[in-house]
Amino acid sequence: MPSAHPVTAPPAPKRTRKPATRAQNPSSRAKAVAAPSDTTAVDHVDTSYLQTLMGYNARRAALSIIELFLERLAPYGLKPVDFSVMSTICHNPGVTSRQLCATLNLLPPNLVGLIQSLEARGLIERKPHPHDGRAVGLHPTPQGQALMVQAEQTAADLELEKTARLTPAQRKTLLDLLQKIYL
Repeated sequence: MPSAHPVTAPPAPKRTRKPATRAQNPSSRAKAVAAPSDTTAVDHVDTSYLQTLMGYNARRAALSIIELFLERLAPYGLKPVDFSVMSTICHNPGVTSRQLCATLNLLPPNLVGLIQSLEARGLIERKPHPHDGRAVGLHPTPQGQALMVQAEQTAADLELEKTARLTPAQRKTLLDLLQKIYL
């Protein structure tokens, strides 16, 4: 016969936390990370290791530009991916969705809604592809072309502003080097 009293599990044993220890033979290239201390205060944050990483530097530079990009291109109703897609369509009338995905490293499901949105705004139109009956070419409308002339000028201006400490030659070198990483 079942008991009328609920059965409760015994309390779980308390776990004690072991202090973190450093690896026995750390690599000569890796610096040891200091163990946290309850009494330490940091007056200057050391990011010297992070600053040796290409990804960290590229991301920090990109974030500083994207922040301004979002602000300046908001009046055009364009986010970075919208801008990239519209710019590619404007400079390559008739480009297909498949080509856009490959060129801009986009996933097809992500592009479908974006294309529908740009088309609903009257910025692009779909036309039959001249050589592939299954494909559709994407073309800028006159409204889309006019918008992108202004948006691309705004983007060029803000990039000059954000890279003002670079000479034109340094700007070109930086672009060339970044493209060697992903192209």
